[in-house]
Amino acid sequence: MGAGSPRRGAGPPDGGWGWAVLGACFVVTGFAYGFPKAVSVFFRALMRDFGAGYSDTAWVSSIMLAMLYGTGPVSSILVTRFGCRPVMLVGGLLASAGMVLASFATRLLELYLTAGVLTGLGLALNFQPSLIMLGLYFERRRPLANGLAAAGSPVFLSALSPLGQQLLEHFGWRGGFLLLGGLLLHCCACGAVMRPPPGPGPRPRADSADGAPGEAEAEAERAGLRLREAPSGGRSRRRLLDVAVCADRAFGVYAVTKFLMALGLFVPAILLVNYAKDAGVPDADAAFLLSIVGFVDIVARPACGALAGLARLRPHVAYLFSLALMANGLTDLSSARARSYGALVAFCVAFGLSYGMVGALQFEVLMAAVGSHRFPSALGLVLLVEAVAVLIGPPSAGRLVDALRNYEVIFYLAGSEVALAGVFMAVATKCCLRGRRSQDTRPGQGAGGAASDSEDAEAPGDSEALPAGSEEPGSLEAREVPSPGAAAPEAEAEPGRDPKPV
Repeated sequence: MGAGSPRRGAGPPDGGWGWAVLGACFVVTGFAYGFPKAVSVFFRALMRDFGAGYSDTAWVSSIMLAMLYGTGPVSSILVTRFGCRPVMLVGGLLASAGMVLASFATRLLELYLTAGVLTGLGLALNFQPSLIMLGLYFERRRPLANGLAAAGSPVFLSALSPLGQQLLEHFGWRGGFLLLGGLLLHCCACGAVMRPPPGPGPRPRADSADGAPGEAEAEAERAGLRLREAPSGGRSRRRLLDVAVCADRAFGVYAVTKFLMALGLFVPAILLVNYAKDAGVPDADAAFLLSIVGFVDIVARPACGALAGLARLRPHVAYLFSLALMANGLTDLSSARARSYGALVAFCVAFGLSYGMVGALQFEVLMAAVGSHRFPSALGLVLLVEAVAVLIGPPSAGRLVDALRNYEVIFYLAGSEVALAGVFMAVATKCCLRGRRSQDTRPGQGAGGAASDSEDAEAPGDSEALPAGSEEPGSLEAREVPSPGAAAPEAEAEPGRDPKPV
């Protein structure tokens, strides 16, 4: 199933069952990014029932986002240990259970622990494995695949915000949370389709492992993706998380950019509905503003992904990303005084366009910076950095709203932070990373060595199924590990399998 797909030698399929994986990634991305923002529709009701201020209530979304980002390394380790599919199935159950339990909350603290921590953790355990699996299925079409998957965020945001408003009006916030918990069970269905890519040739890895070939294949099939013993004779398992990627200059530039970006990127979207309501906009129209952002975002993400995939632009995707960040920051700055509904609609259109570009390019830039072979560990660490910024940005904005009763300052701060991130990305890429070899080339390149074990994990069970492939994890076990300690001879790279496909 899914084997009849276009291939380039032993590389990722770039199609076939990958389209089903892309569809699942679309849904998971939609829930992961759209859900924390859509929950803001319930804030006024929560403030009224719990007698809390906006900043205290906004912690629900902030904790959810912080868990989504901050548990990145944990997700990497779990994927390494158990594989993508089981981790995603458990994540879907946790996300659903968190919202169901939140519907019975009697204190804000209980909401923090259920809707914030539990649901956020569940979404994290779905989000990162889905991106890793997407990287296993796509290489040549990867920018387009990333753009299409990222489009799930605006689609779900444009649907979940009005849906949340309707649920609030008909069932109250408790009934709304209960029904949204049921909706999150779709994440389990998405996890079920995350099977390893098919391999065109024999699976010799079993010969280099301790078990018999049949046992290794059965293990791969059962775990979906699983890390086994390293192929070089007596070596033990690889590390669960490759922190050596932190020494990479390109990773450092990207991590700093993401930290600055996360301080302000999400603030306007989280405050938008309540800002409009305070400006006298009717509740239904205020909720529809997020849908406008979503509609524009839906078009922007796939279009930007396709644009980034063009041969002339792909090597310069970092500059395209910095341009998107600067555009988003300038949109916030120029719309800080918008009060009329027409001005707010214009802001939503411009914000949705730039926000969509950022969303479509952010993971493509990371893959290009560190290589797909180190992407899982790099992603987990970047999400951890982003979590710190998310815990600072939106809560601080909420406290400023409570103290100043003025949204204008918030928009100025958020816009400045995002624009600064774009400027830093462009300048650092130009000055610090000039001459760096393209990471989009196939990893026969030495950097591939410190291969992220979380990726290996991912590809593992898969690695049998995924023929050595370019930058894909499955090929890592066939390559040497030049970083400290372990230079596994490439000669042991599975017979009949080219460790360095071009």
